[in-house]
Amino acid sequence: MSQQQVIENVLQSKMRGKVTYLGNVSAASVLQMTYVKPYDHPSGKGYQRPVDSKRCNDFASYLSKGDDALFTPIILNGESHWEFVAYDKTRPHVGRLLCKDRASLMDGQHRVGGIKRYTQDTNSEIVVPFLAFHYLDEDEEIILFDVINSKAKGIGTSLSKYLHRNSDELSWISTQLITRGDSPFHFIGTVTGKRSVGRHVTLQNLYKVIELLTKAEPVSNLSKDEKLNLSLIYFNYIKEQFNMEWLNYKEYRITHIVCLHALAITGSEILKEFVTKQKGKADYSFIEKSVRKMKNTVWAAEGPLKYLKGISGSRILAQDLIADIFVKK
Repeated sequence: MSQQQVIENVLQSKMRGKVTYLGNVSAASVLQMTYVKPYDHPSGKGYQRPVDSKRCNDFASYLSKGDDALFTPIILNGESHWEFVAYDKTRPHVGRLLCKDRASLMDGQHRVGGIKRYTQDTNSEIVVPFLAFHYLDEDEEIILFDVINSKAKGIGTSLSKYLHRNSDELSWISTQLITRGDSPFHFIGTVTGKRSVGRHVTLQNLYKVIELLTKAEPVSNLSKDEKLNLSLIYFNYIKEQFNMEWLNYKEYRITHIVCLHALAITGSEILKEFVTKQKGKADYSFIEKSVRKMKNTVWAAEGPLKYLKGISGSRILAQDLIADIFVKK
């Protein structure tokens, strides 16, 4: 670093006996004041993976959303190069940092990479929050990096869908199908994505099911309430037709994801025909009769569907179901 940098309005505190600094710094300063220790550093004490340009670009795109683009502090090791000076004796923990050399960037290299890309592309400046340790030795730094990146768990795609239920239509419909007591998925679904005995269909699974079920026109043009209603009607008819199979995940495959996808693809054709035909008051008997035509399907886990896998398997099963409904007389 060519010259000393100063960061104002910093809060000094302690974490497990380690002195820490919490504050904000400009994006331009972050780029000058930090460095990364690559995993193949000659010292043998490096640990950072190569930067993923796509993740940086994705974060830059996220920042372009404006004031809604909030993000967590980057984590730094000042390596004793940063000195804290309190403003006065009455506020001993508020002051400025005198940064005499660069700090090691322990967590946030992709955020910093995205910030760099964003500020260069937009010719703008943003403020970056940081948490800095006054000093960690090399081994402590590596251990903390490992904890952050291996022990901490992401919230998972299912819970993420739940959190977006008020802004994303499919997330809302999927959430309703798990939380409503009149839904066939109510007792076999999980919002958080954590499966347990009896609850094996995640919110993310249902999101894909509803995506397949409602993707075709004219169903895709319906309101979210109408899509939810048709989803409930269709899958409730299926549960009624195959009630024993629906409630026995171990011995039958009907609620396994590959089969739910097949039922969704099949249902897409049924609902497309239903919406096209209906005039005035809805007559759901067409959906019920269509489902009844699947009655000869063998869902046994050790039956003909035993080796069915993936979306290709779902499409093969869906072709057979659609043939039973629309071809056979």
